[in-house]
Amino acid sequence: MPEQLNRRDLLLSSACAAAGLSLGADGAAAQATLPPTPSCADGAAATQAQTEGPFFKPRSPQRADLREAGVGGRPVELSGQVLSRSCKPVAGALVDLWHADDKGQYDDRGFRCRGHVFADADGRYRFLTIMPALYPGRTRHFHVKVQAPNRPVLTTQLYFPADEQANRRDGLFRRELLMQVTQANEAFSARFDFVLDIG
Repeated sequence: MPEQLNRRDLLLSSACAAAGLSLGADGAAAQATLPPTPSCADGAAATQAQTEGPFFKPRSPQRADLREAGVGGRPVELSGQVLSRSCKPVAGALVDLWHADDKGQYDDRGFRCRGHVFADADGRYRFLTIMPALYPGRTRHFHVKVQAPNRPVLTTQLYFPADEQANRRDGLFRRELLMQVTQANEAFSARFDFVLDIG
């Protein structure tokens, strides 16, 4: 198993380097499509779990578009698949996303920057949202809960490849949870495939 994880880390770092993933760089080359997250091979380890943090709120609205009037921030399209350890799509999986807004604030009263979707028959999910701001002690990140029907919930966080200084200073940051990201003008496309601990 450690050999698989090392190989996965190597694939991930190679893919990020090859794509030139620097969100802060002006004129970063955009790609038409993002390759799948190199995280699923037969018998692969499940996506790493992380704390939900203090800002989770149950019963988020079912919606793919989390953008709202009055909330700035650069647009991000987050998409991917929910897969089993045998790389089979998990149809109907719940994907619940929440994150800080463009000022680094979480909405505790309402549901700004919060929502959930259900994966389609091929395990695919998609959100339209914004890039969260940095706030003290944390690098940019998305919080996610993923649940196959009638199975345990995976709670984790996803990270941006840019802001390397902030990534290094964040004690929760994990390379295994980096999204693959490309930029076109001010908009970003991010991809992450979740691997659930099911056969």
